[in-house]
Amino acid sequence: MPNAPRPNRTQELERRVTILDKLARMNTVLNSTLKLKPLLNTLMEVAADITDAEAASVLLWDQKTGDLRFAATTAGPQNIIGASVPLEGSFAGTILRERRFLMIEQTQDDPRHFKGVDSRFDFQTRSLLGVPLISKDRVIGVLEAINRRSPPWTEDDVTYLEILAAQASVAIETAQLVAALQRANEELSHLDEMKNDFIAIASHELRTPLSVILGYASFLQETPDATVSQNAAKVVESALQLRRIIEDLTNLRFLEQAQMDLQYDHVRLDDFLRETMRETVTLGEASRHQFTLTVPEGLHVKIDRVRMGMALTNILNNAVRFTGKGGRIDVRVEVHSPREAWVIVTDNGIGIPRDQLERIFEKFYQIEDHMTRTNGGLGIGLSIAKALVEAHGCRIWASSPGVGQGASFTITMPITNKRATKQ
Repeated sequence: MPNAPRPNRTQELERRVTILDKLARMNTVLNSTLKLKPLLNTLMEVAADITDAEAASVLLWDQKTGDLRFAATTAGPQNIIGASVPLEGSFAGTILRERRFLMIEQTQDDPRHFKGVDSRFDFQTRSLLGVPLISKDRVIGVLEAINRRSPPWTEDDVTYLEILAAQASVAIETAQLVAALQRANEELSHLDEMKNDFIAIASHELRTPLSVILGYASFLQETPDATVSQNAAKVVESALQLRRIIEDLTNLRFLEQAQMDLQYDHVRLDDFLRETMRETVTLGEASRHQFTLTVPEGLHVKIDRVRMGMALTNILNNAVRFTGKGGRIDVRVEVHSPREAWVIVTDNGIGIPRDQLERIFEKFYQIEDHMTRTNGGLGIGLSIAKALVEAHGCRIWASSPGVGQGASFTITMPITNKRATKQ
């Protein structure tokens, strides 16, 4: 079949201006697309258009496997995606190795054309023009134009395709990096979910036998036999330390959950405080702690019962942890305005140095040196309490007269006139 007539000079100039204008705009288009598949589709469409080709393909170099594979194509069926071509004895492999453009006007008898692709995917390649995709002086793949509608390939075709490849290379590598980061984030999210599930299950399974141990050991503490009572007290002390570690492990997941959407209730404050204190009081009794609660009846606040309950539990557990046996822990409520109540937890424990009152809310921060400290824990309870309270739009702070003089923690809560009904 004879070649189609060549366009006249005016038509060639008009086409050249159109192509150059399109290439000038392509840089913005390519670099605004961070997803690889749409980027490659745009690249192939433009490559075929500017070279007057029937189709186009993109092959990318896989550094891990050392393979050159089809990443996208408009030639033949889509099951060609992922197929590899040899570096030796193939058109694309030669371009990759030699880092230069290559053209074939008749592929039928040209040994540089890998005919295995055509026979495997039932496609006829008549002519080829390809250029390397180079990013930061590294070849990342090959861009091919396939079957020029009006042979032969021209020098302009080579120039246009090289300009397009230069524009596309950085965009392709950026999209690959974004895709790799997304996969890594998905894997990390899955691992994080598995970690949280494991912690939740392990904590639950450990709590039940530990509660039995605490119950029996506390009972044995009251026996008149001094030896048994002393040994039971050691068991109680060790069990309480293990319980605190379990609580800290459980609390780890709240470091991420603090920013979750809150489910607000209109809560009766005295009922909420008694319910929240119940478990801590039970644990504290094993160390003979004394608890008091002073709260006006009928006062209602608008909070997420579960999240604020966790914050207050962490504050109470902190008070128990840093208050010696037989210590006192007082919880009282003060109404500071028609819109705000203060819940204040005060202990007579080891106190807090004045220069540490802000730092104690930092994640994993502890006042005592980790090699010599006498109180256990991971140092996350207060940071979780702060995050949960602030997620409500409320405030939390600590105060202390000094070392050995106890400490107070204050949480603000919004007062509501509504009764305790779900919002």
